[in-house]
Order: sequence, then structure tokens, then C-alpha cells
Amino acid sequence: MTFLRGLAARARGRAIEVKSDDELAAMRVAGLLVADALDAVRDAVRPGISTAELDRVAETVIRDGGGTPSFLGYQGFTGSICASVNDEVVHGIPRPDKKLAAGDLLSIDCGAVVDGWHGDSAVTVGVGDIAAEHAALLAVTEDAMWAGIAAGVAGARLSDISHAIEACVEQWDAAHGREYGIVEQYGGHGIGTAMHQDPHILNYGRPGKGPRLRPGMALAIEPMLTLGNPDTRELADGWTVITRDGSAAAHFEHSYAVTGSGPWVLTARDGGRVALGARGVAVSALAG
Repeated sequence: MTFLRGLAARARGRAIEVKSDDELAAMRVAGLLVADALDAVRDAVRPGISTAELDRVAETVIRDGGGTPSFLGYQGFTGSICASVNDEVVHGIPRPDKKLAAGDLLSIDCGAVVDGWHGDSAVTVGVGDIAAEHAALLAVTEDAMWAGIAAGVAGARLSDISHAIEACVEQWDAAHGREYGIVEQYGGHGIGTAMHQDPHILNYGRPGKGPRLRPGMALAIEPMLTLGNPDTRELADGWTVITRDGSAAAHFEHSYAVTGSGPWVLTARDGGRVALGARGVAVSALAG
């Protein structure tokens, strides 16, 4: 989940929480519960279903798994997921009157806390068959997320993640002959004993800036891209963020741990082994 209502603008330079291996293992429990909830919601997506129904699916999985929804009640948010449709970038409120239609894009952002440790992940899916340009948008956004994680190894600088995301998008721009919009107002964050922690992580920027990454840090990487202008505005509900020009948006997120032997993607069932392996990056030995 992105920083909400300008939380990203709060103080910089605070110490980044560093976890022990046992604490990272506890975060993995929360991360896998989030993965279960997202899988269940994805399986339930179909034309005619409401985003409120999907929200109940996620909450049931989280509570049945011994967790608590991180989002529910957060600063007054009324859902266990953020359900953002088409031009809604992030923070869409689940509603019984918001029903999906064939061809829609749905961004599902979900968080859970187990024994005081948080997991946070997001995915964008199509409702039935979707337009080719929408399918490409999903592929670019997910690839950019993995590029950021692959760059965020121990010893790297924080902005190396940001730069890798932007560079990946630019490569896709060149390949597709178009410019995907990188939403700049929102970004990733630290995660652990709270859902949102320092540092804030931009999805663009020059490399070699910011704190050096060290084993035990846990970060949520979440690019948000659009098919048009990336400028956004917030609706009157105080939550839902939409593109100003009405263009479609996509959002992907994983929470991962920095370790001495490589990244450990806490919200991916394989720890990130397949996606990171394709980039020549080995996952952490802690992933088993």
C-alpha cells in the first residue's frame, strides 16, 4: 500500500528498522497470508462482482489465517483491500455498488499483520479479456517492480531501486514506441512492525543516492504506471486517486527483505526465485 494522504512527506533521515533473521521469518508468515488473500481475490474476479464482495473474500482469508487486515480502519479506511478500477490508480474504496465489467482493469492492494509483523502486496488483473495495450501496461508495471527489487541488494543505495524502476520503464517505452507514465506522487516504503515506515522509495531518480541498504531491512516496492499523463487527483471520498486524463493505470507491489545472500521476496510464494533468477539475481538463502 502506498503512503496515504501525503505521509511520504514526513520527516526524512530516520533510522530504517533492521530485523533479525527470525523477525524476517515472522514477516514471511504475514507475507504468505497476503499472497493467499490476493490469490483468493484474483480467483473471485469476474464480470458483475462488486469490489465489496472481493473485499469480504480477502478479509475472510486473512482472519481465517490468523491475521488481521492491515488496511481496515487505517486512518479511517473502510476496506481490507484497496480495489482500484481502470483510471483509479490506488486507494479505491471497496463498494457494493462498484461492479466489475468485462475488459476492466482491477488493482488489488492487500495487507495483513500477524503477531505484530506486516505484509503488503498488490497486483493488477484483467476482468476477462482485456485490450492489448492494457495487457502491455500490466507487463511493464510488473517488470518494473522486479527490476527495482533486483537492484535493491545489500550494499546498494536506496535510489538504485528508484533508478532501476525508471530505467526499466524507459526500455519498455523504446520497445513499444510510447511513453508510459510513472506516477510520481506515490511510492514504496519500509515495512515491518508498522505497515508504513521509512524510507520512502521513489519510482524514478538518479542512482547512488540515499542510505546504503543493509541486511535486515525490509522494503515494499510498488511502481504505478499509466497509459497516459501520470498526473493524478484525489476524489471527494478522500482516498481514491485517479488519473487526471482518464487513462488506465496499473499497480504492482511486493514486500522483500534485504539479506546478505540476496533479496527474499516475502510476499511471493517462491521468494522471488523465478523472476529474480531471470535477471541473474539469486534469492536469499533464508528463502530455503
